[in-house]
Amino acid sequence: MKMKVTNHVRMVLPAEVGNEGFARAAVAAFCAPLCPTVEQINDIKTAVSEAVTNAIVHAYPEKKGEITVEVVIYDDKMVSIRVSDEGIGMANVDEARKPFYTTKSANEHSGMGFTIMEAFMDAIDVASELGGGTILTMRKNLKENA
Repeated sequence: MKMKVTNHVRMVLPAEVGNEGFARAAVAAFCAPLCPTVEQINDIKTAVSEAVTNAIVHAYPEKKGEITVEVVIYDDKMVSIRVSDEGIGMANVDEARKPFYTTKSANEHSGMGFTIMEAFMDAIDVASELGGGTILTMRKNLKENA
């Protein structure tokens, strides 16, 4: 049986420090009508913050760019969150998903972004093309006993 979309939103934000907080709050507010548990909403907020922060820090090292955040709610209380950019992309997605991997100084960034997202969401998929940007899709089931 195919899931039916019951609501969706799309926002485009400048890839600037601070906008991860707005994205986190906006996605949480959009999911609120589903009556998620405090733990579920905190999981979503943490994952969105990590995803948007990754795009801000890594996607546009030499120019200004934008990040798109799209949220889709399905009739079975499944939430899909897509964070995408048109930045430099990743040469090796599998390597980037390893704990402690970072392209920045270890003093600045822990390299735990993907690990954290995977811990808090039910599933994540990453597609990236060197020079063509990155698309990260995360899913979370908000059924009461999910």
